[in-house]
Amino acid sequence: MTKRQVGRRAILSGAVFEERIGYARAVVDGDWVHVSGTTGFDYAAMTISEDVVEQAEQCLRNVGAALEEAGCSFADVVRVRYLLPDREDFEPCWPVLRRYFGEVRPAATMMMCGLADPRMKIEIEVYARRGSGSDV
Repeated sequence: MTKRQVGRRAILSGAVFEERIGYARAVVDGDWVHVSGTTGFDYAAMTISEDVVEQAEQCLRNVGAALEEAGCSFADVVRVRYLLPDREDFEPCWPVLRRYFGEVRPAATMMMCGLADPRMKIEIEVYARRGSGSDV
C-alpha cells in the first residue's frame, strides 16, 4: 500500500463491468464515500428493465448497497449526479428520487449524455460523508 492509499478502501459489487473496465463501485477515503456512476442493472441476474423508473429504483438499490458497505446511508449523501441520454426520462423518475433524497436535500445535477449501453436510461453517482446524516 502506498502512502497515498492509506485510509482508502475499494468497494466492489461484483459487476462484470468493474473487472472489465477497472474501477470500483465505490471508494471510501477517510470519511468520504465516492460511489461510481451506477446504472439500473440487477447485478445478480445481469438484467436491466426497459422502464426508466424501474431502472432508477434499481440504481438506488445498487447505490444503497455500496453506501451500506461503506458504513453510511442515503442520509449522508451530500451530492448526487443524474446522467440520462434523454431529458424526457428525468421527470418520471422524480418521485423515486424524492423518496430517497427528499429529506436529505443533497446538491444535485442532471446531465444529458450517452451511456455505455443503449439499454441504460439513467445512471446515478453520489458523494457522501460518513456521519454527516445526523445533521440533516
